[in-house]
Amino acid sequence: MTPLIVGYIGIAALIILLFSGIHIAVVMGLIGFLGIVYLSGWEAALSVLGAVPYSSFGNYALSVAPLFILMGSFCYHAGLSRDLFDTVHKWLGHFRGGLAMATVGACAGFAAVSGSSLATAATMGTVALPEMKRYKYDPALATGAVAAGGTIGILIPPSVILIIYAVLTEQSVGKLFLAGVFPGILEAVFYIVVIAIICRIKPSMGPPGPKSTFIEKIKSLKGTWIVILLFLIVIGGLYFGVFSPTEAAGIGAGGAFIFALARGRLNWQNFKESLFTTTKTTAMIFAILLGAMIFGYFLAITRLPFELADFIGGLPVNRYIIMILILVLYLCLGCVMDAMGMILLTVPILFPVAQSLGFDAIWFGIIIVRVFEMASITPPVGLNVFVIKGVAKDVPMGTIFRGIVPFLFADVAHVTLLIAVPQVALFLPNLMMH
Repeated sequence: MTPLIVGYIGIAALIILLFSGIHIAVVMGLIGFLGIVYLSGWEAALSVLGAVPYSSFGNYALSVAPLFILMGSFCYHAGLSRDLFDTVHKWLGHFRGGLAMATVGACAGFAAVSGSSLATAATMGTVALPEMKRYKYDPALATGAVAAGGTIGILIPPSVILIIYAVLTEQSVGKLFLAGVFPGILEAVFYIVVIAIICRIKPSMGPPGPKSTFIEKIKSLKGTWIVILLFLIVIGGLYFGVFSPTEAAGIGAGGAFIFALARGRLNWQNFKESLFTTTKTTAMIFAILLGAMIFGYFLAITRLPFELADFIGGLPVNRYIIMILILVLYLCLGCVMDAMGMILLTVPILFPVAQSLGFDAIWFGIIIVRVFEMASITPPVGLNVFVIKGVAKDVPMGTIFRGIVPFLFADVAHVTLLIAVPQVALFLPNLMMH
């Protein structure tokens, strides 16, 4: 068999084993190792197995991930999610659908210190859903707003998914973080507009809450200053070249720790839980990354990604049509896989394709993360939807998916904007100081 055929067989075996329920890290590592054994022999395979863990985990850029995860965990225990929701509620709660708008706004704020879509959805769902139920919000709108708002967690920096993309494609973590700022803010704006339209057509879905005075609105900001401060320090420091992404993560985690301690919310139990959560999440990410790296070596030997890039790059069609097909593929994969699995499985294959078509590597990272977000609320899997179902046990799954539909239209409009105007994502990184 030619290496190319072996590559196709390896991908087919990978997909079959993933559906069997075996952990993705084990599947990718095992198929990659056996593929290298078949093509290059035991000695080469064992050499890769010995070298990859060190070369992968010795990557300085990867230390960003656990530090930002720790920052999010400290902020969670400091009660920041509740403060964010209360603040945005004070400013938007008196509008029709105001609580749902506040939920999206709070999700965007929490995303700035979390970096995880699932963590954002679960945290804000716990805070916002009881409030919306109290004000008799339509369950579809309430759960849909939290599930969709939660997806912002992997686009607004710091984002664990963007860190992994940076490592896989050897791109700048700092530039990717800056590229996610405007698209993330715009995503929240698109969702808020959708809520406003829904509640204008059918006001009973999101009744207005009590109106707060201007003084109350200003006072409410005192609970959210730490998010703004941490975000400005991290992003501002990266933008002006004051410190590296790793240093930014360390400062962010340290600042969140001091803040949680100063508020008296960080007892010994919460501190241990933050460390345990960070360790567990980091270990899971690194295990998957190790499997992906071994599988990537196997694909490189087969030359499948490069052959595919040459083939697609030579097709007599507009490059944007090919890009749309790639994004549709991601959307379909997202119906059966989580974002981490998708990025580790597909980026080694499709990144060379994007490069051969002349697309900017930073922009491509933002656009596929944006489609990952859509996939995380798309049936039949929609991981964010399952998270919300766990919080809102009395709401049927069908109702949650029905509530998602209007937000998917907003997603399509947002992605279309990012494709039509790449500078929305590239404006800040292009200005980044070195």
